[in-house]
Amino acid sequence: MNLPDGASIVRSGDGDAVWVVGDTYTFKATSESTGGAFALIEASVPPGGGPPPHVHTREDETFYVLDGVLEVTVGTQTSVVRTGDFVYLPRGTTHCFRNMDVNAARMLILTTPAGFERFFAEAGVPARPGEQAPPLDPAEFGRIAELSAKYGGRIVAAQPAGSQE
Repeated sequence: MNLPDGASIVRSGDGDAVWVVGDTYTFKATSESTGGAFALIEASVPPGGGPPPHVHTREDETFYVLDGVLEVTVGTQTSVVRTGDFVYLPRGTTHCFRNMDVNAARMLILTTPAGFERFFAEAGVPARPGEQAPPLDPAEFGRIAELSAKYGGRIVAAQPAGSQE
């Protein structure tokens, strides 16, 4: 296929995938493919999965739930979001999500402008197709927090029990 310069098509199941904090993140669009305009990541969140409360200082973030149920906390408000629901988080908003269901949840994460996807690429390990991501090792929390800060994020949760910080 001969697409115009800058255009791209990413097929279902394609895109580099990494495991971070027990979730699988698959890159559909990145800084490099969008000229920095936005990043689009497909997230697979297993039961009990999701990141700690955090803030992005450089980008706005949106979630669109493709499948499943997630508990999303925005500031001090917690809501349950389901397939087809949309969440918008302006930069500077403390937030997190957790899969409280017994089945994996999937969602699209859009960040504007692009850039924070580089955190996932650096913090994660390449995902192995057909395998679930290992849970977050508490000893990794400090490294995850440092990398988040490098890319304009800030984790606002207390360090998990058992970590070595």
